[in-house]
Amino acid sequence: MKNKIFGCLLMVATVTGAWAQGGSRSPYSQFGIGTLSDMSQSMSRGMNGVGYGLHESDMVNTLNPASYGRVDSLTMLFDMGLSGQLNHFEEGNVKRNSSMANFEYAIASFRLVKNVGVAVGILPFSNVGYNYSTTIIDSNTGSLTESFSGSGGTHEVMLGMGWHVLKPLSIGVNAGYFWGSIDRTVTPSASSASNALTKTYTTSISSYKLDIGAQWEQRIGRRDLLTVGAVVGVGHNLKNDADMMIISRNSVSNLSDTTKFSISDALSLPMSYGVGLAYQHAGKLTLAADFTLEKWGDEKLPEYANGRYELQRGMTLDRKKVNVGLDWTPDPLGRNYTDHIHYRLGAGYSTPYYKINGKDGPRELSASLGISLPIYANRSVLHISGQWVNNKATGFITENMFRLNIGITFNERWFMKWMVD
Repeated sequence: MKNKIFGCLLMVATVTGAWAQGGSRSPYSQFGIGTLSDMSQSMSRGMNGVGYGLHESDMVNTLNPASYGRVDSLTMLFDMGLSGQLNHFEEGNVKRNSSMANFEYAIASFRLVKNVGVAVGILPFSNVGYNYSTTIIDSNTGSLTESFSGSGGTHEVMLGMGWHVLKPLSIGVNAGYFWGSIDRTVTPSASSASNALTKTYTTSISSYKLDIGAQWEQRIGRRDLLTVGAVVGVGHNLKNDADMMIISRNSVSNLSDTTKFSISDALSLPMSYGVGLAYQHAGKLTLAADFTLEKWGDEKLPEYANGRYELQRGMTLDRKKVNVGLDWTPDPLGRNYTDHIHYRLGAGYSTPYYKINGKDGPRELSASLGISLPIYANRSVLHISGQWVNNKATGFITENMFRLNIGITFNERWFMKWMVD
């Protein structure tokens, strides 16, 4: 058993080392710490990312670590996912498309001792990736074309534990190493002025992340089950530096001058709170709903203004998110292959966590469809889901994203004891 657990940890470490940062093509990823990721796994992707009240013996659900206490005692679960997406942007009469593919996450989970489950893996938190230019025409200085580019993101390597304390109650915790880097550049590509200013912004993060969860289930009659889940994400300062350089280059003399700024304790993770409900009927139908509140409005962000680079309030907003989802299986006890296929759908709405030029950023609408196909040879499951996401705010770019998620849950009977007569 020790060798198998070591192999599980080695698998996650290998994936971590091979994982490339960056999973965005959105110009909105230049704000805050980037575009916030969907941190759900294969099964709940088809339900638009719900998960606070979900727990199954054959699934991994990192959204609520209390769910680990229900992992099957005989199996080792591996869950990993890939995604491909197409982005369509519109601003006035201008339309642009972009596409990309990413390896998203890898999670392993197993029963440690009776009523205690463990999960280990790597998850995305935010992504930064954009490259565009804009031209400003001024009657005094002429035209100035600036190019904006950025890359990077933040991620978490986590170790979680869940304990099924009593028949109705489970509790759990995710503790992780939180790291990443974000680089942004503003470059003048053409200017009639003699001096051109290039600005670079860089920050590296190396800290921790902590989430605490609980689930309470209540049997309703003989065939129905209601589960209430709650999760708290612990907010704290990341103790990182944010650096900025302004490079002034004279196009006539070709001389340059560099000014450097640095801010200590620049970024923070906010306190976050989530509650969810999951209703199950006869093992065939699951209805779930989640509400999340992230207290970004309490945080400061680095900003350069009036010749100074410093932390400023009023650049962020509390983010509120609502997701609902449905999972239906024709007959979990049936003998036909089609009886065990899961059909899923979901929808969601969330408010922005950042402001753009003093105005609220785009709100987000999303919807998803998914299907899970059993692989009987080794009790594993292939998950395929599609998601549409719309980001829109008055006066800003409208973004439509179409994402295809493909995941697989390997369910291996590592801990079964075979008996020979």
